[in-house]
Amino acid sequence: VLKLFKLLHRTRQEVFKNDIKALEAARQKINEEFRNNRDETSEEKINELLKIASDVEVILRTSVIQAVHTDSDKIVLIPRKDLLQDNTPYLDKPTKK
Repeated sequence: VLKLFKLLHRTRQEVFKNDIKALEAARQKINEEFRNNRDETSEEKINELLKIASDVEVILRTSVIQAVHTDSDKIVLIPRKDLLQDNTPYLDKPTKK
C-alpha cells in the first residue's frame, strides 16, 4: 500500500510538473482517498482499492498531457516521454510476413 502511495505521488510530481494548482489538488485527492480507506480490513476490498489506485497511476502517466496558454488563441502542449509512442504507418495494402 505504501509503495503504491509513493508511486502515485511520484507520478503526480512528474505529470503536473510546474503546475502548482494541479500538484496541490492531486496531492490532496491522493491523500484523501488513502485516508478515507485507512481502516479497511477486508482483504478483498483492499485488493480492489489497490487495483483502482494502480489503474489511476497508469492513466495519469499515459493519458494526461500538460498544456500552456501562450497567447489568447494558442496553446502549447508539453508531452512527456511516457506519452510518446512509435506510430505505425498506414498502409493501403498490408504486407504479409
